[in-house]
Amino acid sequence: MPESVRSAPQVGGTRLKRVGLASLTALLSLNVWTGGPLLAVWVGSQVQGDFTSLGMTSVFIVILVLAMVEGLLLLGLAWANTHYDELIGRPPLRRRYPWLSSMRGEREEVIAKRQGISGLERIVVGSVVAGAVAFEIWFFFLAGSSLPNA
Repeated sequence: MPESVRSAPQVGGTRLKRVGLASLTALLSLNVWTGGPLLAVWVGSQVQGDFTSLGMTSVFIVILVLAMVEGLLLLGLAWANTHYDELIGRPPLRRRYPWLSSMRGEREEVIAKRQGISGLERIVVGSVVAGAVAFEIWFFFLAGSSLPNA
């Protein structure tokens, strides 16, 4: 009886941690497509100032800030995925370098198929699909044409 009482809060805590990691993953994957580029453009606009023509310094700063922010967001996604896998008891996927594996060795596709797709990976895929669909809707229906009317 005491073990069941101890295990009940642990399950709730694990569920809460899983929901927290899933929420963090959704936030990070959304910011990969929106927040990171917006922050980079904003920093570039602050560097540019009130000049009327675009300077190469601003372009370089935008590229540099975008690379740093995206790298940090991807590190955050990798951290969340690692901790989520530990929470659900999923063994880490060991990747072999092609030059270290034998020609008759087990293929990565077989290992990945056996493990399946985690919830966080589904969230990231959903974010990519939603971003692509939103871009296509904007591009084809909302952006208008830059071509002159004949």
